[in-house]
Amino acid sequence: MKTAVVLITAIVAQAFGDVCLTKGMKAIASLETSAGGFSESLSQVSHIAQQTMQSPMVWFGTLLLIVFFVLYSAALSWADLSFVLPATAFGYVLNVAAGYYFLGELVSNRRWAGAVIITLGVLFVSRSGQRTGETAPGELPAPGVLE
Repeated sequence: MKTAVVLITAIVAQAFGDVCLTKGMKAIASLETSAGGFSESLSQVSHIAQQTMQSPMVWFGTLLLIVFFVLYSAALSWADLSFVLPATAFGYVLNVAAGYYFLGELVSNRRWAGAVIITLGVLFVSRSGQRTGETAPGELPAPGVLE
């Protein structure tokens, strides 16, 4: 139960962090190529960096992504990577939905189908159990595992 709560919270934090970061970065003027030379280009990069550091949306998105990383790391401390990583892949599905609903992105049927396939994969993995690192009696450990 603890792993499920942490992973769900992490996935939501990651999806909304990505949305906030995208909104913040799209609000910032994009770097335009100009014939002004290197010094003008460097000035534009400096201006964009300054705008990025002043954007509350970028900061909030970054904070949410830090929350995701901390929760993801915590989950890895008590569950197997082969369980945690596929489970967090459900975040891809949330990102597609969030892009569609919150960012107004056009999402093709092919992309939705991919999201459904990812969801089915997550369901298969989640049914496999959380801890697979311990070997059952009579079972050989995985290659490279020290006992």
